[in-house]
Amino acid sequence: MPEIDFVRKTRVPRGLRPALRGSLAALMGELGYADRALTVVFVADNEIRELKNQHWGEDATTDVLSFPTFEPGDTFVPAHLGDIVISLETAARQAAEHGHSLETEVKILAAHSLWHLLGHDHTSETEWQGFHHVQERILSL
Repeated sequence: MPEIDFVRKTRVPRGLRPALRGSLAALMGELGYADRALTVVFVADNEIRELKNQHWGEDATTDVLSFPTFEPGDTFVPAHLGDIVISLETAARQAAEHGHSLETEVKILAAHSLWHLLGHDHTSETEWQGFHHVQERILSL
């Protein structure tokens, strides 16, 4: 079973962490990473904006950032895959816009970020297919 740690830097609604832990662990298992770990960090918009500016040079909020612990192509995949940072404020706005729950939106963002942690990017429509697959799959787990 994957080890999924949570860091709360903002208020997290009751039940969100266990729901995400279960679905994310199941997805990691299906993808062949049941023996790995990752950390999910819940933040507010101001903190994710600061991180995006610091690491990407973009002064804007975003929904999720991925901080992998290895580079794509490395032959060694570490036990800890990296950190997923989710802005719950942005996630809540997006959930309202899409007409679904915050839990659903956070699961979609976590799956998206996990796919980044595993070395994938979305610079073409073909690459986006993997992201769409994991984002849909986590909702059924």
